[in-house]
Amino acid sequence: MIVFPAIDIKGGKCVRLLRGDFNQVTKYEKSPFDQANIFVNLGFNNIHLIDLDGALNENPINQNIIKKISEINNIKIQTGGGIRSLNHIKNLLSYGVDKVILGTAAIENLDFLKEACEKFSNRIALSIDVRKGFIALSGWKKQTNILASDFIEKIKKIKLSRIIYTDIDRDGTKLGPNIEDTINLSNLTKIPVVISGGASSIDEIINIKKKNLPYIEGIVIGKAIYDGNINIKELSKII
Repeated sequence: MIVFPAIDIKGGKCVRLLRGDFNQVTKYEKSPFDQANIFVNLGFNNIHLIDLDGALNENPINQNIIKKISEINNIKIQTGGGIRSLNHIKNLLSYGVDKVILGTAAIENLDFLKEACEKFSNRIALSIDVRKGFIALSGWKKQTNILASDFIEKIKKIKLSRIIYTDIDRDGTKLGPNIEDTINLSNLTKIPVVISGGASSIDEIINIKKKNLPYIEGIVIGKAIYDGNINIKELSKII
């Protein structure tokens, strides 16, 4: 199982939100580039990197920072935020990004998602962000009445590389990830699923790994690392 330390970028800084609320932002001292280097030097080669400014503006904003981070040796980045076109995807992949995460544009336009997956084989991930089972879009500001479980039925045959499933009500809370709903979603598809939102301890990570769940590919960990609830050096020993 892959552990993805998270870097969310807003205003050029590392930040974390509480339940996706842009009015509840915690800023951290280290730059996104320095933080990425710390993760890689500890052996975390897979980084979850989100352009929050891009998500809000529906257009990638922090591409220069993403490009600089992608040049770090032995790093594999999955990145998203404001990606609305094939050209956006092409630019990010040209920097050396491993996976491009689509969200709002892909969910609102399945033809775009299909075309992206066909054109950029095994390089497209889909972000499914939910509140109480229903998908939220546009930086989590637009709440839909689309059940994630219903939406999965529509994308089963699309050749996605992975799904990142985020429980918004858990995100940034350190209350523990929503394992049950993530497993239920993963059982509806053979597409690998990454757990996101609420991770709070190393024991949680170990317990998830022990389950050896067939379609759970990894977990994203953010605030618990930055706030010191999870010791990043100790975590590096179990990846």
